Amino acid sequence: MKITRIRRTAVLVFGLGLVAACGTTGTESASSPSAPAPTTTPAGVDTVSTSASLPACGADFLASLTGRQKLAQLLNVGVTGTADAVEVVRAEQIGGIFIGSWTDESMLAGKQVPQVEAVAKVPLMVSIDEEGGRVSRVADLLGEDPPPRTVAATMTPEQTYEMALERGRGLRGLGITVDYAPVVDVSSQPANSVIGDRSFSDDPEVVTEYAGEYARGLRDAGLLPVIKHFPGHGAASGDSHTGAVTTPPLDELQTRDLVPYRSLVDTGVGAMVGHLEVPGLTAPGVPASISPAAMNLLRTGTGYGAPAFDGPIFTDDLSGMRAITDKLDTPRAVAAALTAGADVALWLTTDEVPEVLDHLEGLVASGALGQQQVDASVLRVARAKGLVAC
Repeated sequence: MKITRIRRTAVLVFGLGLVAACGTTGTESASSPSAPAPTTTPAGVDTVSTSASLPACGADFLASLTGRQKLAQLLNVGVTGTADAVEVVRAEQIGGIFIGSWTDESMLAGKQVPQVEAVAKVPLMVSIDEEGGRVSRVADLLGEDPPPRTVAATMTPEQTYEMALERGRGLRGLGITVDYAPVVDVSSQPANSVIGDRSFSDDPEVVTEYAGEYARGLRDAGLLPVIKHFPGHGAASGDSHTGAVTTPPLDELQTRDLVPYRSLVDTGVGAMVGHLEVPGLTAPGVPASISPAAMNLLRTGTGYGAPAFDGPIFTDDLSGMRAITDKLDTPRAVAAALTAGADVALWLTTDEVPEVLDHLEGLVASGALGQQQVDASVLRVARAKGLVAC
């Protein structure tokens, strides 16, 4: 199926500014915690900055934050409700909150997100899992949308765009700014499996077209879409919620699971990396979410024929999925993910935020997590929020 209207500059209204697909080219290596952050010269020639030139883009923004606040900008944490969110944002100025199935629905139904935003010194990412079908957090508020597999089987790409635009506008009206959708996994597994009907199709070209239109609808509604689960969960061996999973080897992913990313990573999206062990890519026992090699593959595009990606890289949940929790506690999982090259660490409860930040501060002080890498991630997050336009 022909891919239409997916390579375009994305300009969104997000919080206090514009979200634009602009700026750096993502040429840093995720394998090095202190890798230099890429920048773009005024003439549009991509270069790699030195430590002296890094602050040229976003210098004032970086200077406005303490070291701990910079690290806090890289955290997106699940909240139980408005009071929980207000408390953690006021205390630690985290970069984002996550609305989950356990979150008190009155937070959205009562339009209470502005109460949280009021105590944030930096505009928040307010994120949600809203895919349609069985993964929906707002069906009671906005009505039900069909699962992606049904969408691709019964709707045109243009109808998919219109559906996502309407849903996105509804989410934006509730205070949401980031949607962890669309799923771009390519899957032929049963509908009720971990991916199943969350996938648009077992045909990577169909997935690319429909996910591209869904992402376009969310962008045009003012949200940041986050495509997932890199490098592809659709043919993995099991469910990463319940234990370790392995994908087919990297050379097999090239012709199937990675196809949508080649077309979609430069369309103004974020990307979520899954807890997936990938033969030929990740080290034995190391999921992609904490793998420098996997982060580098996504960031540079080198190795799977994709454009470099300079949008924000999100992890999948680091505190409630056994593929990661069987290996690491939350502070160490967050540290491993950020050190590997992720920009935003996602987990489910606010209790461990102080401990996570203490641990990260120690890593920066020791040099195990490079300050320049932290600054580069902070600027990517700020760019996604519309606070830095370069």
